[in-house]
Amino acid sequence: MIRLPDASGALRPYTPCARPLELGRGGPPVSRTVFAAAHVVADPFGNTTPYGPADLDWDATLAFRRHLWAHGLAVAEAMDTAQRGAGLDWPRAAELIRRSAAEARAVGGRIACGAGTDHLVPPYGTLADVTAAYEEQLALVEAQGAQPVLLASRALAAVAAGPDDYREVYGRLLRQSARPVILHWLGPMFDPALEGYWGSADPDAAAGTLLDIVDGRPDKVDGVKVSLLDAARERDLRARLPPGVRCYTGDDLNYPALIEGDADGHSDALLGVFDPLGPLAAHAARRLDAGDRRGFRGLLDPAVPLSRHLFEPPTRAYRAGVVLLAWLAGHQDHFTMAGGLHAARSLPHLARAYELADGLGLFPDPERAEARMARLLALHGVTP
Repeated sequence: MIRLPDASGALRPYTPCARPLELGRGGPPVSRTVFAAAHVVADPFGNTTPYGPADLDWDATLAFRRHLWAHGLAVAEAMDTAQRGAGLDWPRAAELIRRSAAEARAVGGRIACGAGTDHLVPPYGTLADVTAAYEEQLALVEAQGAQPVLLASRALAAVAAGPDDYREVYGRLLRQSARPVILHWLGPMFDPALEGYWGSADPDAAAGTLLDIVDGRPDKVDGVKVSLLDAARERDLRARLPPGVRCYTGDDLNYPALIEGDADGHSDALLGVFDPLGPLAAHAARRLDAGDRRGFRGLLDPAVPLSRHLFEPPTRAYRAGVVLLAWLAGHQDHFTMAGGLHAARSLPHLARAYELADGLGLFPDPERAEARMARLLALHGVTP
């Protein structure tokens, strides 16, 4: 038994799960394309402060990606889950892309990598400067043989005068891309600097601009990742995409229903929450391959309370819970994050994340998870 703090600071007893889920490994799902956006493991002896470039534990970082591939998931690399623009600068992100792409080739895993403009600094320059920044990162991703994800750009949001500037920049990138890309619509709940992306604060107008861009070169767009945490808006956008262009849900709150789909279609997945849920998510998606919709929902619906807890406002702090669960599950030896972001959530929030994940049976070794949670509590002066 362990005592966990609630929001008021009161301690309550909790008896950990005795038997974790036993989910065998399997191949990639075929009825859905399922990406897990993977976190990075900081070097605890390196720079983990908010000042200066972050140092990573490369061995642990790459081992986690092999874990995801082994369970049949694709890996979305150098995304916001990997702390792009929040502790991971472009030189480290470029090295991460090179190393992860090499690992993907070695194990036959699918990988997509984020290409953005995060090496630009305010005031960012001109629209041509933003386009050139995108081109530089796109070229690096393609040189590694990875599928590009064109990340939403703080620089473009700041420089663009309206929708036509988005059409110009993305149109040029699509014309020169060597293979179909994934476009990324990241809402301001994940990054406030992206307010008004696609040239309008009106989501309907913004969606219209995005669809114009896709309609201009549907052969160069594999799909659109939608991270708006609005299931109805995602379904509407999904229905309006050209045939053959996927909608990758980035809705970490409503993903089971969106992935299952309905008579009008379904979403594929590119989700940060599939970092801690990796084996469970892959197993559930293979249930869909067998036509077992009830089994799919039976596995993923119980995970939604954990997902909603991890991504509660401020949503961008979700990475702290993701890394906590990786440490408790034994994927890394410490709970320290690049940029000091392990301090982004309160102790009661982290304790609740532990409780919800343990209740799902996500920890391969529940005793280790309990012991590590007890150490974290003791570090904060709580006698578990």
